Amino acid sequence: MKFRMKSSFIFRTRIILVCIILFSLVLIAKLFYVQVVHSEFYSDKADHQYATPSGDIYERGTIYFTRKDGELVSAATQISGYKVAINPSKITDGEAVYEQISKIVPLDHDSFIAKATKANDPYEEVLNKLTKAQADEISALKIPGVSIFKEKWRFYPGGDLASHALGLVGYKGDELGGRYGLERQYNAELSRHENNPYVNFFAEVFSNVNKTLFSDDPREGDIVTTIEPQVQGFLEKKLAEVKTKYRVDAMGGIIMNPKDGSIYAFASQPGFDPNDLSKVEDPKVFSNPLVENVLEFGSVVKPLVMAGALEAKVVTANTTYTDKGMVTVEKKEIYNFDKKARGANVTMQEVLNQSLNTGMVFVEQKLGRQKLKDYLLAFGIKDKTGIDLPNETSGLVSNLNSPRELEYANAAFGQGIALTPIEMVRALASLANGGNLVTPHIVSKIKYSDGTSKEIKYETTPTKISKQTAEEISRMLVNVMDQSLKDGKAKMEHFSIAVKTGTAQVANTSGGGYYEDRHNHSFFGYFPAYDADFIVFLYAINPKGVEYAAVTWADPFIEISKFLLNYYEVPPDR
Repeated sequence: MKFRMKSSFIFRTRIILVCIILFSLVLIAKLFYVQVVHSEFYSDKADHQYATPSGDIYERGTIYFTRKDGELVSAATQISGYKVAINPSKITDGEAVYEQISKIVPLDHDSFIAKATKANDPYEEVLNKLTKAQADEISALKIPGVSIFKEKWRFYPGGDLASHALGLVGYKGDELGGRYGLERQYNAELSRHENNPYVNFFAEVFSNVNKTLFSDDPREGDIVTTIEPQVQGFLEKKLAEVKTKYRVDAMGGIIMNPKDGSIYAFASQPGFDPNDLSKVEDPKVFSNPLVENVLEFGSVVKPLVMAGALEAKVVTANTTYTDKGMVTVEKKEIYNFDKKARGANVTMQEVLNQSLNTGMVFVEQKLGRQKLKDYLLAFGIKDKTGIDLPNETSGLVSNLNSPRELEYANAAFGQGIALTPIEMVRALASLANGGNLVTPHIVSKIKYSDGTSKEIKYETTPTKISKQTAEEISRMLVNVMDQSLKDGKAKMEHFSIAVKTGTAQVANTSGGGYYEDRHNHSFFGYFPAYDADFIVFLYAINPKGVEYAAVTWADPFIEISKFLLNYYEVPPDR
């Protein structure tokens, strides 16, 4: 009997203990949701002075930049403030009300009077984005028919920094949401459809578990990008300097990790400030030319063709040809950039060093049309890269289907095929990483509102070139930097840097052919060349008063390279 009573007591004690533990876990979890997950909501609830008429304040997730040390920096967030609304039916003297309010906050007279005299209209907003001090001062006037409400709006702390990557929030009809860039690409995750945390706790927990484990529907969260704000700012500074110096029509730049496709900086000009869209005269500026526009880039394509020829073993760096300054292909004369001949025994290394078009026609003829096409397409020049931004387009390479030799000869030096900048940098990155096509990307992680997070993985696919070929073309491009760029004065004693310039005529889309006086200037480089951490790609459309890309971009590229090497404390590789 005593044994049974003792067993029963132990059993009841264990049941009570389990209940206490479960209750404690529920209490801890609830505190977590109140203090962490929904902390901002309860903070807002603490401000009872100004309640919105509907209780509906616009909410949206945050987009973060990531510093080199991993610290997150807000790139797009919500900012709190106040708005002033009037009830015209309660305003008897609109002029007097205008005088009182305008002494505190500048107010458009005609617009205010028009709203204040609307008959049978109970609600008109007259001011937005006020500070608390301004709201308190207007509230203290105690004007009948004037109300102040709390509001939130989208704010970009960096102003126009990385504007084409971030995009903006705007209206489409009556719907407010992401319209460009990451704001649009991740609109489902950034949107906040339900802002009321007063739901059954267990229902919320199990709902989140269900979504996490069994649903493919996007969940609410914050977006963490790979963009490093200091790097982004430095790139934009260099672009602005070149734009001013050479009166460039448009331009852009990308700094990426060639090993995994992480983008550290992503910029194009002209840009815009998403905090103040009133200054934008042409809405086309919102579109992203780095992923939406195609260009003929010229000689930066030469290393891709040369790599294919090295892989096919039809040439080596020491293979020679006779350069007459011009070559005829199907009755069409193709010249070197300066129309000068270099004579006999010109090596393939010199073809890259001096960017000789005749030498690339020689390479194309050694390689053959079909192999040229196969190698170029293997670099992904016809395909979308899969970058996590909207409206990406693909390259225009139909000339590689031509029955004529001329189109292949032109393609060998980068003419007659057009790529997006992001396609171009992905193809060139394969030379830096051993022959692989990475997926360029800006987002690395999604931090969900339920406290979980997801690291985003991106695909890598092989090209047709081997690691050995990639190393050989890299060696040749390092020679371009050390011996050719700025006549060898650009060489960095302790770092191997692979580079190539590109100058291409601009296609005349209306009259056909090419403009004689307009060019696209491009430049790329990666470093340290044999284990590259960075690839930098720069381009400018129609720079004025400068003939060649080496003049336009050499100094900005060197400055960017030195900045990155110092900022990331990259150890010397030679």
